[in-house]
Amino acid sequence: MSQTSTEQSPRELWEAALAKGRVRDTDFNTLSGQEVKTMYGPDDVSPDYDENLGYPGQFPYTRGVHPSMYRGRLWTMRQFAGFGTAAQTNERFRFLLEHGQTGLSTAFDFPTLMGYDADDDISLGEVGQVGVSISSLKDMETLFEGIPLEKVSTSMTINGPAPVMLAFYIACAERQGVDPALISGTIQNDILKEYQAQHAWLVPPEPALRMITDVMGYCAKHTPRFNTISISGYHIREAGSTAAQELAFTLANGMEYVRRGVASGLDVDDFAPRLSFFFDSHLDFFEEVSKFRAARRIWARKMRDEFGAKNPKSWMLRFHTQTAGVSLTAQQPENNIVRTAIEALAAVLGGTQSLHTNSMDETLSLPTEKAVKIALRTQQIIAEEHEVTNVVDPLAGSYFVEAETDRLEADAEAYFKEIDERGGVVACIDAGFIQREIHRSAVTYQLAVERNQKKVVGVNIYDEGDQKPEIDIHRIGDHVENEQRARLKELRANRNEAAAQAELAKIRAACDTDENLLERFVAAAHADCTLGEICNVLRDAFGKYKEPKIL
Repeated sequence: MSQTSTEQSPRELWEAALAKGRVRDTDFNTLSGQEVKTMYGPDDVSPDYDENLGYPGQFPYTRGVHPSMYRGRLWTMRQFAGFGTAAQTNERFRFLLEHGQTGLSTAFDFPTLMGYDADDDISLGEVGQVGVSISSLKDMETLFEGIPLEKVSTSMTINGPAPVMLAFYIACAERQGVDPALISGTIQNDILKEYQAQHAWLVPPEPALRMITDVMGYCAKHTPRFNTISISGYHIREAGSTAAQELAFTLANGMEYVRRGVASGLDVDDFAPRLSFFFDSHLDFFEEVSKFRAARRIWARKMRDEFGAKNPKSWMLRFHTQTAGVSLTAQQPENNIVRTAIEALAAVLGGTQSLHTNSMDETLSLPTEKAVKIALRTQQIIAEEHEVTNVVDPLAGSYFVEAETDRLEADAEAYFKEIDERGGVVACIDAGFIQREIHRSAVTYQLAVERNQKKVVGVNIYDEGDQKPEIDIHRIGDHVENEQRARLKELRANRNEAAAQAELAKIRAACDTDENLLERFVAAAHADCTLGEICNVLRDAFGKYKEPKIL
């Protein structure tokens, strides 16, 4: 029977009922502040639907980088760990491996992140507090004692001094008798986001970028299984960016590294397959899933169509995910277990290759063993109990998810255009443009929380006053700093001082030439030069970075 002019279509009936229905007094926006519609349908999906999706393991990789995804292999469960001395962190590493973790991820303390030794005056009070203290190859050997580096994949979250820390790791493998060609893992080594968000730099951008291309060149020859950069949106998001900004600034940084590698004389397909990414998984479930899918699609198109990469592995965006640290609350910390579980699920349904789940107590202290085990068990429950790994990209075809994926891609492309018009990533950093964009988003979100426009359970809704949480705190004692200082004193007393000074002089000379600096750092590591000594040579040669005013 045909529909008469007086009859209403199902959509019109729904819209009429919707207009009469109750609506909660709240803003219906994404976490990033983008308004969402009540319902999504076919009209909200791009007409190039088939071209934008493709198949898993095929260009443009929207649906995943492997044909079978988790039906073939689960993601790597890589819990971030590091505190106190190398020996203490070695114990935590062993604890995690014994409880089913499949990869290691190393957190360093502030002095190490900034390129200072534990006995430097500037390190006072910070040694081992928020990560492990590593000042020498001896420390690195202790950190991985009894852990076969040819069998365990290791990630190291460090940026300014990253090439030096990688040199310690390579030298550590050699002292274990392991061929560096067999070691696998990732060095974060993403200096551009340091100037934009985290502020753990060593030298100004240009010499820092030179060291990154040196790492690319060295590793392409000597450590082909090691990822030379983990291009990080995580710290951009933790600084307050929106999902679109995290996506745009991260991929813009990645493209800048590719440009620098090509400009240094490297073939794009010689180093691009070893680039990896590191994203935040925040509270907005569908926005996060869409962000991961958009990231793969954008990167594949850029690498193939703009940079001319011919190897499909150069097109694939492989990424590690960490659940959002800024979403955790000191109030009612047990609630963080739920937040982390849902964020982890978004990462899995978004197709991550490895995952760290935050511990519930991380807003109060370094994680306790109990909290770490719960965080790891969260991943294992998702992997083994909920059956979400049975289907590749199970949310594909959702009108909302596909519309969000398209929206985030379009927002990122608008940022790419503006960055290009402003002279590129480094010019934008120098002018403070990217920093200001992140700052504005952070302020907008904070005001929304303070005005109760964004609800945070236990903070501005369902709070319990000033009640203090009954939870164990993991504290680092003063003995850690004293032990590290003593170790350094003993190291310098027993090393071949003339050999150490000779290697430092060679690094200084190499700064003025095009000699590969990572090669020099590995030699210096074997001569027992310390992190601070090497970094002081670099600061002397290249100068110190002064950030622009952004307010």
